[in-house]
Amino acid sequence: MTAVPGNKRSIDDEIDNYGGDRAQIERIKKTIGLRERYVVDEHTTSADLCETAARALLSDTAAAPESIDGLIVVTQTPDYFQPATACVLHGRLELKEDCAAFDVNLGCSGYVYALWLAAMMIESGGCERVLVLAGDTISRCVNPRDRTVAPLFGDAGSATLLEASSEAVPSFYDLKSDGKGFEHIIVPAGGFRRPKSEATARETTNEGGLVRSPENLHMDGAEVFNFSLKVEPKALRAIVEFSEIAMEDVDAFVLHQANRYIIGNIARRLKIDPARMPAGTVERYGNQSCASIPGTLCDALGERATRERLRLVFSGFGVGLSWASCLLVTDKLAACRVITHGRTENCE
Repeated sequence: MTAVPGNKRSIDDEIDNYGGDRAQIERIKKTIGLRERYVVDEHTTSADLCETAARALLSDTAAAPESIDGLIVVTQTPDYFQPATACVLHGRLELKEDCAAFDVNLGCSGYVYALWLAAMMIESGGCERVLVLAGDTISRCVNPRDRTVAPLFGDAGSATLLEASSEAVPSFYDLKSDGKGFEHIIVPAGGFRRPKSEATARETTNEGGLVRSPENLHMDGAEVFNFSLKVEPKALRAIVEFSEIAMEDVDAFVLHQANRYIIGNIARRLKIDPARMPAGTVERYGNQSCASIPGTLCDALGERATRERLRLVFSGFGVGLSWASCLLVTDKLAACRVITHGRTENCE
């Protein structure tokens, strides 16, 4: 289940950031796939979106809160430095005291990391049911006048319920990190290394006309692009080979929605039919960070996933630098849809 805020924003609304150049806006739409995204207001947090997704999922699956043995929350935009967002949501969802609850501070790869953790918690025999909540509100980290990142990020919260089953088939995971590239996607100020101050709040304009402060998200687009195309094709081949199946046996490759151009390049390099590697979610909802993979599953494959047994590859890559892939089988999911935070109906 994936929840998005009700506030939809279009790249057309930000034409002033591009000097009024309509032709440039249209080129961005065509090549990168940036069109619309859903963003929160100043009062809505990742925890709020995740709670909405969790309540809908528990309702659709008829899973009682007291049946949850573990809660993993993936977010880089927590409500507080302390306590963990998992503890906050543990209380709001009224989970039992015997439920382990903790955060994972990862972005684009975080959902796959959390699935791996949840699978180990279940396979160890310690848990029967683990609830994974992944959500970010990156729109609150970007400077609205930074045209390199502001039109890209949308906000979302997701909920995934894993449970023990005697009929479960093996799942496979491959987790990677390259901390030497940590500065390529970063919010430089606001933590204890560089606390917020008057100086860090001061905005500057660089030679390219980009406006931002050290408290805003900074991304080196060229480095991230090169990183993505360097590691992802190898990662997808590796997880499929590790699973001892053929690429053709995978029903769909559900990738982090960085942008349509990157996903299209990956599909071409691996000679995968674009229909098996959805790339349209980023156009409708924006780059949803750690919620991107479940968001794409719900958006692009939701109806199919509730009707069919699917062999899927999930793969996330980005901030860290970090990337992670897994291959697993879903069997007629009880719930897989996009809903709007604050409403009960599906998101249009």
